[in-house]
Amino acid sequence: MSDNDTRPTDAEIEAELKGVPEDMIEQPSANEELARLREDLETAKQDILYAKAETQNVRRRMEKDVSDARAYAATGFARDVLSVADNLARALETIPADLREDDKFKNLVAGLEATGREVEKVFAAHGIIRIAAMGMPLDPHQHQAMIEMPSADVEPGTVISELQAGYMIKDRLLRPAMVAVAKKPD
Repeated sequence: MSDNDTRPTDAEIEAELKGVPEDMIEQPSANEELARLREDLETAKQDILYAKAETQNVRRRMEKDVSDARAYAATGFARDVLSVADNLARALETIPADLREDDKFKNLVAGLEATGREVEKVFAAHGIIRIAAMGMPLDPHQHQAMIEMPSADVEPGTVISELQAGYMIKDRLLRPAMVAVAKKPD
C-alpha cells in the first residue's frame, strides 16, 4: 500500500469488526460488487474518451495557430512596407515624359521602375496581392469609400477612382482600397 492510499487493509477491517455479531455486518453480494465495478469501469472508459477528444481538440487548435502564425507573421511588416511602395509609385507617376527620355535621368527612372517591380514580386512571393477596385462594385469588405462622385456613365456604387491601393495577405485584408464611388447625378 502506498503512502497516499488511505483505504484500510483487510486486517484493519477484521480487527474493527471483532466482537460485532455476524448478522449485523453487511456483506455486499458478489453481483452488487460486480455491478459497481462495471459501473466504475464504464466511468473510467468515458473519462478516457473525453480526455482523448480534448487532447485532439487542443492539438488541432495548436496546429491551426501555428499555421496562422506562419501565414500571417509578416502582416505588420507588410503594412509598413505598403507605404514605401505607395511613395515609390507616386514618385514614378510624377516623373514627366521629357525627363524619362533625358539621358541623364533614364537610368534613374529605369532603376526606380525595377525597384517597383521587385517590390511587387516580393509581395506576390509572400501572398500579398493588390485588391481589384476600378470598375468594380463597392465591396465594404475590401474597399473604403472616401467620396461619392456624380456619374451618368456607370451604375451608382461602382468604383470610379482609386485613391490608394488596397491589399490582401493570403485570405485576410491587409489594407482596404480607398476609393471614389459613383452616385446618381443630381
